[in-house]
Amino acid sequence: MSRSVLLIGSSSPIGQAIAAGFAEAGDRVVGISLDGTADDPHLVEALALDVSTEEGADAAVSRTVERLGSLDVLVLAASVMAPAPAHAATADDWHRGITNTLYTAFFPARAALAVLPRGGSIVAVSSVNATLAAPWLPAYSAAKSGVEGLVRQLALEYGPRGIRVNAVAPGIIDNDDLPKVTEGYPLGRVGRPGDVAGAVFYLAAAPFVTGVVLPVDGGLSIASPAAFLRPDLRSKLLRD
Repeated sequence: MSRSVLLIGSSSPIGQAIAAGFAEAGDRVVGISLDGTADDPHLVEALALDVSTEEGADAAVSRTVERLGSLDVLVLAASVMAPAPAHAATADDWHRGITNTLYTAFFPARAALAVLPRGGSIVAVSSVNATLAAPWLPAYSAAKSGVEGLVRQLALEYGPRGIRVNAVAPGIIDNDDLPKVTEGYPLGRVGRPGDVAGAVFYLAAAPFVTGVVLPVDGGLSIASPAAFLRPDLRSKLLRD
């Protein structure tokens, strides 16, 4: 049966891969981004809305129900990363990181909970940086930690209504702006947008999984840094 999907953050490479995964399964997807992503063929409709506000989030959910007739799955994939060490981060850096990562999860989730049916699902895109520290990411890490806390809270509160809430936590996802550094990844590569999309699709359909944060990181979060920083240990791990 075709599902009605609202995808927040549809313009990013991860968002585009998520839209493609649902569309190829026969689901109908409304995409939300700040620029509208009108040229994505996997979207039934693309809207330019700021869902970090109550008004924008309510409008996104209302328009999805109006266009598709219902809402079965909400995917929260909007985020902003503004790298800077804490002592140099401006108030704008902090507010932008929290607003565009945590607020863009809470307000759409709150609006969707009013219309999601029993069996409905919310899937958020978190990050390994919610639990693994990395340089220059104070707002991003704090916001992603907040997303994971929100996931657990909503899973507990709305489980009795038959609504499941989960998250995926990607590691580095390949794009043109990042070096292809594979050290620390037991699988020997960084992630691809399709890796994240597949995990989101699974969690959206898994009927007895809720409150879970699923790592999609090639094993990064279970790897001891010493195993990759010490040349002797690294050579033993990587030799044929």
